[in-house]
Amino acid sequence: MSEEGPQLDLGSLLSRLGQVQQNIQEAQASAAGQVVEGSSGGGAVKIKVTGAMEFQEVIIDPAVVEASDVEMLQDLVLAAVRDAMEKAGQLATSALGNAAGLPGLPGLGGLLGG
Repeated sequence: MSEEGPQLDLGSLLSRLGQVQQNIQEAQASAAGQVVEGSSGGGAVKIKVTGAMEFQEVIIDPAVVEASDVEMLQDLVLAAVRDAMEKAGQLATSALGNAAGLPGLPGLGGLLGG
């Protein structure tokens, strides 16, 4: 006499996976429509980027534009880009984690290339 364990309901599992996939697609679309802002130099350089990682705007305070210190401006722009990308990545990670029913899942950012 063999004892069988709990039966796996493949139909239910596939239905759940389909729902998770739909939730993820909706979350990606939602994140893509949101804009985050990265900044550096106390707001002297600001960069806006969507959750789809599309850059929307670069704002530079004219006070930091001096021909004698182009290197500083370059550093500020790079820092603002990194800040904006980090925030966009966090937005995507949060949206996808929530869509998959796994809010705050550690390491999800690695699945997104972050």
